[in-house]
Amino acid sequence: MPPAETRPRHRAVAIAILLLPVLVLAALWLGPRLTDWNEHRDRLAILAAGRLGQPVTLEGPVRLTLLPQPMLEAGGVTIGGVEGDVSLQARALRLRLDWPALLRLQMEPREVAVVGAEIRLPWPPSPGQPFRPPPWLTGLQGRIQDSRVEMGGLELDQVDATLAASGPNDALRIHGKFRWRQKEAGFTATLGRSGLDGVAPLSLTLTAARASVSASGVLLPEGGFEGSLQGGGSDLSALIPAPAGSFRLRGRLSVTAELITADELALDLNGTPVRGAATLRVAPAPRLDLALSAGRLELDPWVAALQKSGRLPLPFGLDLSAEAAGFRGMTLRRLRGATFLEGDRLTLTDFGALLPGDTEVTLNGTTSRVPGTAPAGSAANAAPGRLEASGRFHGNNLRGTLAALGAPLDGVAPGRLRQGEGRFRLTLDGNQIGIPEFVGTIDGGRVSGAGTLRLGNRPAMGLGLNLERLPLDGWLPPGTSWPEVQARLAGVDANLRLSAEQASWHDLAIAGLSADLSLESGRLTARRVAGRLAESDLVLSAVAQLGEAPRLAELALEASAERGAPLLALLAGSPAILPPLAEGKLALRLSGNGPPQALALQGGLELGDLRAEANGALDLPALRYAGSLTLRHPGAPRLLQEAWRLPAPDWLGEGSFSLAGNVALRLSGSRQEWSASHFDLIAAGLRLDGQVQAVTGDGVPRITGKLAADTLPLPGLDMTSREPLEFGALSALDAELAITAQRVEPLGLPALHGASTQLRLTGGTLQFDRLQARWAGGTLAASLRAEGAAGPPALAVQGTLSGATVTEPLSGLPVDLRAGQLNAEVFLRAAGYSPAALMATLSGQAGVTVRNGVLEGLDLRAALAAIEGAALPEVESGLRQALTHGATGFEALNMAVTLEAGRASVTEGSLVVAETPGVRLMGEVDLARGGLNLLLAVRDGDAPAFGLRLGGSVATPRLVPELADWLRWRAVR
Repeated sequence: MPPAETRPRHRAVAIAILLLPVLVLAALWLGPRLTDWNEHRDRLAILAAGRLGQPVTLEGPVRLTLLPQPMLEAGGVTIGGVEGDVSLQARALRLRLDWPALLRLQMEPREVAVVGAEIRLPWPPSPGQPFRPPPWLTGLQGRIQDSRVEMGGLELDQVDATLAASGPNDALRIHGKFRWRQKEAGFTATLGRSGLDGVAPLSLTLTAARASVSASGVLLPEGGFEGSLQGGGSDLSALIPAPAGSFRLRGRLSVTAELITADELALDLNGTPVRGAATLRVAPAPRLDLALSAGRLELDPWVAALQKSGRLPLPFGLDLSAEAAGFRGMTLRRLRGATFLEGDRLTLTDFGALLPGDTEVTLNGTTSRVPGTAPAGSAANAAPGRLEASGRFHGNNLRGTLAALGAPLDGVAPGRLRQGEGRFRLTLDGNQIGIPEFVGTIDGGRVSGAGTLRLGNRPAMGLGLNLERLPLDGWLPPGTSWPEVQARLAGVDANLRLSAEQASWHDLAIAGLSADLSLESGRLTARRVAGRLAESDLVLSAVAQLGEAPRLAELALEASAERGAPLLALLAGSPAILPPLAEGKLALRLSGNGPPQALALQGGLELGDLRAEANGALDLPALRYAGSLTLRHPGAPRLLQEAWRLPAPDWLGEGSFSLAGNVALRLSGSRQEWSASHFDLIAAGLRLDGQVQAVTGDGVPRITGKLAADTLPLPGLDMTSREPLEFGALSALDAELAITAQRVEPLGLPALHGASTQLRLTGGTLQFDRLQARWAGGTLAASLRAEGAAGPPALAVQGTLSGATVTEPLSGLPVDLRAGQLNAEVFLRAAGYSPAALMATLSGQAGVTVRNGVLEGLDLRAALAAIEGAALPEVESGLRQALTHGATGFEALNMAVTLEAGRASVTEGSLVVAETPGVRLMGEVDLARGGLNLLLAVRDGDAPAFGLRLGGSVATPRLVPELADWLRWRAVR
């Protein structure tokens, strides 16, 4: 045991021995860090340059660490920099040193690591450049961490790679990973030793997700690469902008300083064989061209992949051909075309295809940016690029093409949209499709115009078209209701300007049709719709609010024509029934507002000298109108002639025409109903009012109602006329009318007062029932029946007259009833087509009784006084004077008449004169021929009768005193 005084010394030695390693480690750890290595920066740069074989510049801090392993790190590193050679700028350069060499005070790097580097590789490579590992890689590993590599126009991010070579003549092996266009990929490359001929083998494999591509070949001494290319995988979208799916490829690969070519490519894309070639031009400007040829391609997934791919890093050209291509459910045949993409500009050249329906389309155009290629989240991504293109089309079955494109063709006439050809310009700008120019021929008619379509939640369309021919019918399914039309228009805004040289609607021809229409938020505005129809100029404007409760506003319709006949013939359906009035100048003005069920209308019509005004309400769904109507014309006789082709009757007189009333009209299918609840008619001397209803279009037209007249002049009738009467017109109408008149003026007869009758017309039979009137203070009751449908037509009249007071000559004959109380009854029948025929067949009976009357034209009392004279000459002269002059008052006149074949025979007749022997009446009147043979005979006692005979014709009767028998008798006495 050491002495006590040596124990502390031994303890201190032990502690020192134990602390020595710690102190050494602390020195190794802290010493390099406390040493300022920056003053050795230049020496270290020279050392690194000697090892790397490239100029090295150090601008950042330099430090050395010995633990845990010797590492020399420098910041702000630049390696190379000579034009045409490798250039590298790094955040840090790390050299892992060899311990044994370091103990010999020598720096021998065993690993070189570049961190955060910006590496630029020369492209194209220098001709004749030896492809062998750099001398600094012999026995040394190189690493690149978190770096960026630029080679020509190609940029790789987040590059991590390891480079190794055993010796100067050994192969250089590189493996690592990088990110390109937001996708991570791995790679492996092996560069073999070059032989005596300078050729060096090279193989490269690129993997990304579930796909890989490899190339193998040789590097040529004069520069370039020749070899083969192959690849495959389960997801092509991992490598290029393409739809997901399996693929295989093989072909030849050739690389020169300016061009990289992959030709004789054979690809299998999801089971679809494709052949093609690819070319990458790197000088003077980078560009990638791809040519593909396939039997069939599905374009939809390729378009979707391109829209998601983002902006391409270099110009890209594609020459595509396919015998068939599927696009949005359609099959495009003979697809051909070339596209070129440079930055934001896409160019289409001779892009054509045969659409369904065999419509051939070609397209050429450019766009500022591919839709959807802006970076995600950028402002540009919200607005797709603008495409401007021009194209042509030709096809003989446009209908099939439009149906394949989704156009609604239900209800379109089969003969429409068949053949067409033309050219157009097209713009696609975001969600807006524009056709600034279109010129073509559709179904043999020229078409030109322009249009736009803005897509979105509420599509909006603007269209302007000029057409040579435009059929307006046959575009909707038959029987389409108004709610169905509104449903098609709902959710769409539109602005339409249309013009057509010739338009048609069923059998109607419209010339110079023009329309300016707009539809916005369910509001349809017809600013102007004009055309020429049936030689008339029509102009329409209106505003319609669509929806569950549609409403019309600002409706205005104008029509004008030099001749109204063509338009009226169109409305009537037959030009044969047009009256001369239709040849006059026509002007129509109509305005309205309100819902279709109660559309308030105001309008006026001028046709020649006829003026019409209407003010009322129209129910469009029910086709019913109710309101006031006024007609005016300066001459009623002329209106009869111009409107109804009727000669003006003498009884009508001269004066204007006016008709005003409240009318209602209803159209129900082929049935029309109209009524006038009250009307006033003034036609020269005719004054008429009342109410009527009429029904037409449902069998024979029928009129019912009441008519009232202040003065009713009646026409006369030439009973000698042989012209047929229009009995056939009685079968064209059914009627039932109650007629009253304060005064009836039969032409040439005394007026009737307080007349009333019930008119019935049915089946061609006209009846006047319960005809009553006051005539000369008496009461007239009669009935009339005309059977127009009989063969020949038949006429029957039955009537009585009682209490009539005669105050003036009645018949106009030389011997006439001038006064008396008249009673009569009559029953007549006749058959024939003309007035003369009716008179020739007239038959029946009549009875006449007159009380306390005066017979003008003879003086019976004077005649009886004359026969009392003594001298015969004076007697004869007195008789002749009394029988041809004067008047005779009588107490009673009774006469019974029988009519047969137009002859009226007096079967019984007597004249009772006070204090006289009495007078007998006998003879006949030939009404058909106008003959007259009547005798008034007086018998006094046993003497022969004497009297007065009326003979000749009714028009020019002759008075012949019958005195011969009496004079002989008196002479004998």
